[in-house]
Amino acid sequence: MSSHDVPSQEPAPGAAPRTGPGAATSRRRTSGRIHLPAHKLRWGLLAIAIGAVVAALVTLSISGFRSKHGLEAHDPGGPPPPGRANTAFGTARSGDCLTWSNPKTVDLTKVNCADKHLFEVTADIDLSAYPGREFGPGSRFPDTLRFGELRDEHCAPAAAAYLGGRFDPRGRYVIGMINPGEPGWRNGDRTIRCGLQLVSATGNPTQQTVGRVRDSDQSRVFEPGTCIGINQSLPTNEPVDCAKPHAYEVMSVVDLGAHFTGGPPGNDDQDKFMQDECARVAGDYLGGQDALINKTLTIFWDNLDARSWLVGSHKLNCLVGKGSQQGFSTITGSAKGDIMIDGQAPVPPPSSGRSTPAPLPGAAPAPVPQPR
Repeated sequence: MSSHDVPSQEPAPGAAPRTGPGAATSRRRTSGRIHLPAHKLRWGLLAIAIGAVVAALVTLSISGFRSKHGLEAHDPGGPPPPGRANTAFGTARSGDCLTWSNPKTVDLTKVNCADKHLFEVTADIDLSAYPGREFGPGSRFPDTLRFGELRDEHCAPAAAAYLGGRFDPRGRYVIGMINPGEPGWRNGDRTIRCGLQLVSATGNPTQQTVGRVRDSDQSRVFEPGTCIGINQSLPTNEPVDCAKPHAYEVMSVVDLGAHFTGGPPGNDDQDKFMQDECARVAGDYLGGQDALINKTLTIFWDNLDARSWLVGSHKLNCLVGKGSQQGFSTITGSAKGDIMIDGQAPVPPPSSGRSTPAPLPGAAPAPVPQPR
């Protein structure tokens, strides 16, 4: 499965996620302490990132798994095509986990859900059971737009039913669909497989997962030390080597459920708690309390909405990166050591005097640093 960076390309198989990157706040130093008060920056970067990502995903997210060579399939309403009735696609049912290595998924196989896999089936749906001529004998193979509509119509309710209503629409998993492929369709197969998968914002559905979704924390978090790629100034939500260009780096995972034990906390309460938590870990992670300022970086985080909270997603990442007028600056190297920002070494701001660095997008102007 190849990833696609712009919506004008042929979409990759699978459904793309509807997610945005994190939100950001500005930071300043007063008496040697780190503060993160500028909420305008976090929502400014979030709006920039979500707007562009959603625009790119309008096309990417409507594609089902599709190949002119088709997938191994069977016709549930009649005699199966020769040699395909007992294949993994043709026999996949709700609760099965699937994986593949071939970009056209011709080697699709079932695996134990405790092992690494790419797709967890939530339902198999026979479209020929629906009235009308659209899915009848001799009907035309649907295009990607129509398969996207079918995914939204059938697979979204299937995911909710499969998880007992506990699907996090902003979490780690997205709703995907596998269609029978054009050859299978010509042979009379009208069955689609709905499922859940990990997919990056670039539409790449080849991220593996372990365990069943219903037994997993759906929070969209990454391990500390993970760097998230960048494409056209926006995060891809796909981990990359920190030596490669990236948008931000994960410093820690914070479980809000350990602090907020009642109903869903409001954004202001989340921000106050995350500000303290992220500032606390920044010094140790970056190599000193002054490292954040000297590397001209920003600490930021996302928020959990009430829907995510109520289905059990209680975790957020503390992130470090740098904003730009278009969204995010490109960083190479781990924030723990030496880094390059947009191809240049960061220049620490003066610790005294009236000169101050330019504020980040959406942030209020930083106060003039006071001499110690």
